[in-house]
Amino acid sequence: MNDLYDRHRAVIPDWVALYYRDPLEITHGEGRHVWDAEGRRYLDFFGGILTTMTAHALPEVTKAVAEQAGRIIHSSTLYLNRPMVELAERIAGLSGIPDARVFFTTSGTEANDTALLLATAYRGSNQILAMRNSYHGRSFSTVGITGNRAWSPTGLSPLQTLYVHGGVRTRGPYAHYSDEEFIEACVADLEDLLGHTRNVAALIAEPIQGVGGFTSPPDGLYAAFRRVLDRHGILWIADEVQTGWGRTGEHFWGWQAHGQAGPPDILTFAKGIGNGMSVGGVVARAEVMNCLDANSISTFGGSPVTMAAGLANLSYLLEHDLQGNARRVGGLLIERIRAACAGVPAVREVRGRGLMIGIELTEPGTDRANPDAAAAVLEAARENGLLIGKGGGHDTSTLRIAPPLSLTVSEAEEGAALLEAALRSL
Repeated sequence: MNDLYDRHRAVIPDWVALYYRDPLEITHGEGRHVWDAEGRRYLDFFGGILTTMTAHALPEVTKAVAEQAGRIIHSSTLYLNRPMVELAERIAGLSGIPDARVFFTTSGTEANDTALLLATAYRGSNQILAMRNSYHGRSFSTVGITGNRAWSPTGLSPLQTLYVHGGVRTRGPYAHYSDEEFIEACVADLEDLLGHTRNVAALIAEPIQGVGGFTSPPDGLYAAFRRVLDRHGILWIADEVQTGWGRTGEHFWGWQAHGQAGPPDILTFAKGIGNGMSVGGVVARAEVMNCLDANSISTFGGSPVTMAAGLANLSYLLEHDLQGNARRVGGLLIERIRAACAGVPAVREVRGRGLMIGIELTEPGTDRANPDAAAAVLEAARENGLLIGKGGGHDTSTLRIAPPLSLTVSEAEEGAALLEAALRSL
């Protein structure tokens, strides 16, 4: 392993982060488990950053990929592509957006980049509203709108970005308000901000902030925002890269917790739909999607192989009601985690819904982020045979729990026990 690590460091950029003091090489997986190069098995509660959505080595997906690869692997969007059209039809119908059009990309970064292109072209403006503590990708444009310093290496941007309150419920100047007062204050902040801007193109927001540590506003905030945006003709982009496909349990899309004023104008997705294959995309109503007045294609977006994987994965998800499983097993898991965290002084908050759970760690008795504690628990969990993630704003001190949506009750119980042991090691 040290040899591979040395080779990695010799050819891969320094800014490509690796987890663990002794980095892990994952060689194969099955169901909710993966194995390392030494043959040790781990219960996977992070799923390749919320990407292995259904299960590792899901037979239905691997069979679809193999069969499609045996026919043709690549053609580009310059030719008719049956799997792409079929998956686009299904996603358009599920999106909740009327007269929807779907454009496939290879990642969430590229999906958000495309959404920004559409919004700015449609509105004739380069002004974007984003949420504090947000993360939207690693391209030049998406880094420029990311409201999390740890993931934004430059202030240079083709866009003018203005940040709005509301993405984090339990921190900031409105944290002490009731939910209703919190929403009123955030809407007032948005109204005030729009009084100081020119023509704004769009607000982009994650219904639950992923890299930011699984933080979210009270349900209904973005609906209240939407009513303000509509008065100004401003588009709403829902970044569903981490919240989509039923992970939150209660809804298929994260935006539906804020759907009282209707669906978003643009929805972006990626990660889980391909179950590990490189699939991202944008859904928008036809008027917005078709606003570009120049040619465009995608060489790799919508490839026959990745679309076959997406179709098989989506079918499995719906036929096995994995959204319902995320709600039921996720509800059990978060209660077990809350019980495990009771009496751990470093735990400030356990939050989330479905199989998207965050544990925020601080210096005991304070609100100061505790990245050292988060790193220690990450290491201890691995030693116990459990893989988890981490994130958070201001500093990386939130543990991120996001298993495949097919997680069983017994695996949830096992994972909570392993996590409790890791937390107690603090």
